[in-house]
Amino acid sequence: MSNTSITITVKLFAAFSEAWGVSELKLEFPSGTPVSGVLEHSIAQHPQLEQWRDRTRFGLNLEFVSPNTPLQDGDEVVLIPPVSGG
Repeated sequence: MSNTSITITVKLFAAFSEAWGVSELKLEFPSGTPVSGVLEHSIAQHPQLEQWRDRTRFGLNLEFVSPNTPLQDGDEVVLIPPVSGG
């Protein structure tokens, strides 16, 4: 990993939006951080999100991606928890 930091936009829905109290964040990470690092950061800041660790999917620039996909400067990340309807 390089020493360069990147800035990304994170779109939040459902439990993530409720925990953060907003629908969008701008965050900085070290260059090369995987998309799963966004989830880990969210859980570290809001431990109640731990329950979604194994069930969250990741969107990166409007595509589903694997958790180990590296982030790049300017990326848009979406954390997608399971959704239930009623």
